[in-house]
Amino acid sequence: MSVSATRTHFPVLADLIPGTRARDVALTLGGTALITVAGYIVIPLPFTPVPISLATFAVLFTGATLGPLRGAMSAGLYLALGLIGVPLFAHGASGWAFSSFGYIVGYVVAALIVGSLARRRSDRTVWSTIGLASLGSLTIYAFGVPWLAAFLGVDLITAITLGVLPFLIGDAIKIAAMAGLLPLSWRIVDRSRGRD
Repeated sequence: MSVSATRTHFPVLADLIPGTRARDVALTLGGTALITVAGYIVIPLPFTPVPISLATFAVLFTGATLGPLRGAMSAGLYLALGLIGVPLFAHGASGWAFSSFGYIVGYVVAALIVGSLARRRSDRTVWSTIGLASLGSLTIYAFGVPWLAAFLGVDLITAITLGVLPFLIGDAIKIAAMAGLLPLSWRIVDRSRGRD
């Protein structure tokens, strides 16, 4: 059995940048900064307390490009800084006592899952990237919706109506963007290395 046949972990895009610990620290901080900036790009909706935000795209992109450890650490640092009072969350929020906090907790797990799938080359084709990004989005909802229900004191169906349905079109656009960006990036990398 060849070594390549037994290998289950492949490089993610960030692994192509030379360096070691200093690189990893810089990439993790860069991932946190990306999530923060994207989180400030919000569109409030009058019928739900959860705003449309680009943070979910940033989390999925960070997880896929940085890998599971650096991606989860980027999202975890974002969460930790917000919890201790740094106004990083949408609308300059911090702490935990707001309706969309559960989604932010889900960011950490989603970045870990998406990064793990990217390590298994699920970011190399359009269809596998759609699967990777869809699973990441579902993970964020799995944490966000129960928190929303508990925070507002509503049933699960109402929480899904408020915290999932208004965002499905936006999620489809974010997933399509991921499915275009990541495989294209790998094609460019492969061409630059002289591979087909």
